[in-house]
Amino acid sequence: MSNQGVSPQMMSFLEQEKKKAAVNEIIGQLTNICWDKCMSTPGRKLSYGEEQCLSNCAQRFFESSQILLQKIGEKSGSGGM
Repeated sequence: MSNQGVSPQMMSFLEQEKKKAAVNEIIGQLTNICWDKCMSTPGRKLSYGEEQCLSNCAQRFFESSQILLQKIGEKSGSGGM
């Protein structure tokens, strides 16, 4: 894609929108994975076990995502990709 004729402000805006879209994608994945793993029967309130499961699931998901992004950054920085 050519950037000719596109202002720096527009490029910055587009980059921010890409990042927002990536965050929304991760949130969607997190929601699907943790819901399937932790929820038995939706009710008016989450049970203590469901709360704990969702919390732990989200924490592990973010930790693994950070590790993955770090490894990708290391590989791309060393010319591995």
